Amino acid sequence: MKAKQILKKVLVIVIGIMMVLSLAACSKSAEPEKEEAKEEAAEEEAEAEEAEAAEESDEAKAAAYNKILAELKANAPAAPEGTLTVAMSPDFAPMEFVDLARSGDEQYVGFDVLLSNYIANELGMALEIKPMSFDATQAAVQTGSVDLGISGFSWTEERAKNYFITDWYEAGDNETQQVVITTAENEGKFATAEDFAGLKIGAQGASLQKVLVEAQLADAELMLYENLNDAVTSLLTGKIDVLAVAHGNGEAFIAANEGKLAFSGFEFEVDEMYKNNVILMNKNNEELGQKVNEVLAKLKTEDNAVLWYEACQMLAEIKTLDELGYDDDGNKIEE
Repeated sequence: MKAKQILKKVLVIVIGIMMVLSLAACSKSAEPEKEEAKEEAAEEEAEAEEAEAAEESDEAKAAAYNKILAELKANAPAAPEGTLTVAMSPDFAPMEFVDLARSGDEQYVGFDVLLSNYIANELGMALEIKPMSFDATQAAVQTGSVDLGISGFSWTEERAKNYFITDWYEAGDNETQQVVITTAENEGKFATAEDFAGLKIGAQGASLQKVLVEAQLADAELMLYENLNDAVTSLLTGKIDVLAVAHGNGEAFIAANEGKLAFSGFEFEVDEMYKNNVILMNKNNEELGQKVNEVLAKLKTEDNAVLWYEACQMLAEIKTLDELGYDDDGNKIEE
């Protein structure tokens, strides 16, 4: 009897040990699942925080521009005397471009948009922006279907013959530096005029860049484009080798195509007469032209132009807030 009792006790102990081991094994097998669930939850939380930070960053990039535009809108005449129609080609960041985060007429943004609002306010008029191709802006001015052409124009001899050209206005380095961009793999390879012999080089029709290419890169094959966004697509797909653009515009295209585009290493020699920007008007509209010149003269006495250009650089993601010294609310940080 004693032997049987001892055997029973041993069996109970063995069974108990097996149950404990079984429970422990189940517990251990559940641990990786719990850890995996924790990791997934942490990843989802990190992604949500990253998305929120990106959204906040986009708001910060637009803050300075939004403040300036809101101030200009607030200063618009309560009872405008007529409407000022302005033609521009919104493919030329940071001067004029499309912000897809906005809708309606508000989607057209950039330095020249701010300038148009400023001029309309000073003239006591309402503003109507008419987006169209670069060539069409000039044709619209010449036929008198719009009052002004404000689209990053520089002075050229041909324009001087066909339009009333206003005094200049300054917008950063956009006109003072004229460059050539190319694909990232060709960065820095085309540094001299000789390097462009036989290459296909794009430029916008009726632009300063066209004039500069014809004068300084005559051995390249010039390909003209109505829209610069189409020209960039041609560059990315290998239909052209390089593209002539204003420096600020080149920065915008490179920023929008990170890792795909770069500066070629070449910079055009730009005569003083081509530097800075001008507004085109119909030759028969000299009276309005003189009024616009008075507005531009007033602008030169203020600090607005520098702040406008920087705000547009941030909005176009050409420059960061830290680079230009702005806080997340769009305020210039004073040292």
